[in-house]
Amino acid sequence: MTIEERQDQIIEDFELFDDWMDKYEYIIQLGKDLPLIDDKYKTDENLIKGCQSKVWLHADYENGKLVFSADSDAIITKGLVSMVVQVLSGHTPQEISEANMYFINKIGLQNHLSPTRSNGLLSMLKQIKLYALAYQTQALNPS
Repeated sequence: MTIEERQDQIIEDFELFDDWMDKYEYIIQLGKDLPLIDDKYKTDENLIKGCQSKVWLHADYENGKLVFSADSDAIITKGLVSMVVQVLSGHTPQEISEANMYFINKIGLQNHLSPTRSNGLLSMLKQIKLYALAYQTQALNPS
């Protein structure tokens, strides 16, 4: 699936719920369904700066695509990082760096997250885009 198709799927899934309590429950479930990150990646180096909660994000480069694994010590935040990983993992660095992450506004997250969670979500996206940029640059300038 393309990044846009994955975002559209999340938007469709959120449209199934009428109120935000149900949507929060769904976000929590996404966090519970997030595959566990290997403990060896739960390092300070993989902590996302700008998140109030602890969020670890690791990127592997496989066959020209970035594959992300993540975890958080906060259940809502874990659900948020799960959505971001679900949308962007398995795509090329160029696709990720050029992606317009419109699903966040479409499902209304920006209006229903606390300012600290919103900042954390932006930090997650920023870190993923930085990984993409680094791998894109590395591919253009192999040593």
